[in-house]
Amino acid sequence: MSKVSKDVQVFDLSAGKEIEEIPIDILSHEAVTTSDEKRVVLTNYGASDGNVIKVIDTKTSTVKEIDLKRNIKVNGIVAFREPNKVGVIDFVSNNILIINIDTEHIENQLPTKQKKSHLIVLHPTKAIAYVTNIDSGSVSVIDLKLNKVIAIIPCGLGRKGIDITPDGSELWVTNNKENNITVINTSTYKVTNTLITGKDPLKLKFSIDGKYCLAVNAIDGNIYVYNQESKKRVKNIILHGKTTLLEKILYHTPRPVNILMHPNGLYAFVANSNANKIEVIDMKTFEIVSTIGTGRVPDAIVFVE
Repeated sequence: MSKVSKDVQVFDLSAGKEIEEIPIDILSHEAVTTSDEKRVVLTNYGASDGNVIKVIDTKTSTVKEIDLKRNIKVNGIVAFREPNKVGVIDFVSNNILIINIDTEHIENQLPTKQKKSHLIVLHPTKAIAYVTNIDSGSVSVIDLKLNKVIAIIPCGLGRKGIDITPDGSELWVTNNKENNITVINTSTYKVTNTLITGKDPLKLKFSIDGKYCLAVNAIDGNIYVYNQESKKRVKNIILHGKTTLLEKILYHTPRPVNILMHPNGLYAFVANSNANKIEVIDMKTFEIVSTIGTGRVPDAIVFVE
């Protein structure tokens, strides 16, 4: 999704080419594919009409707008197992809103009990959601069956990105004001490690097998690769545009902002917003093997079979 271009570009990875551009007319930062992969749902963070989400039919490319009819600004989003339901984070009221995208109704709202709630992930096997809270410097743990917060985990200042290991044992959370990652044990809700990052770490994502975690450093223009078990950094992937003046002219100063893992586990896709492209990373060598040109300021990336 390209924020400034306000469109969704569809790429055929097998053919290696763009096949369609879908206008969405919103400044979208986050998106998810529904569990049945029939729809893509996008939020409209930071805009005057932040109460709007868009739903794209992946077969027909038609776009439906859902007006949530509230004074809210939604950002983080997750897809539930039910293909008609998503959860979005409203950072004005600091609630998780459970939305039925068929009926276009908010079916439930769950307070995070913190300030400026931002992003959300779900436990892979339990009915638990984890929400980052930027101003409170914390993670809210919310039981989706009990409909309430069951823990608040202090993490420092500027909570941003969040991901959970495939086995659900650990949360990793980036802090772009302190330039680190907080590692949290999901059984004890205790912080077990603090890992140093580059400048302005935004998003992070675990590999499909859970052995590695990639974290983007937006200001440094690079990507750190960590071993999940040892918590050691094993690679620094430097994007073109930082090394020399010629690189800066040719490639533009890089700003990696978002990450998507291919379901086959072989590749990672990183949105490089300043350079208007997606960097393709080989997950065996951690080298950039290809790039995909995009519209202006790409951010959210999703995959559909």
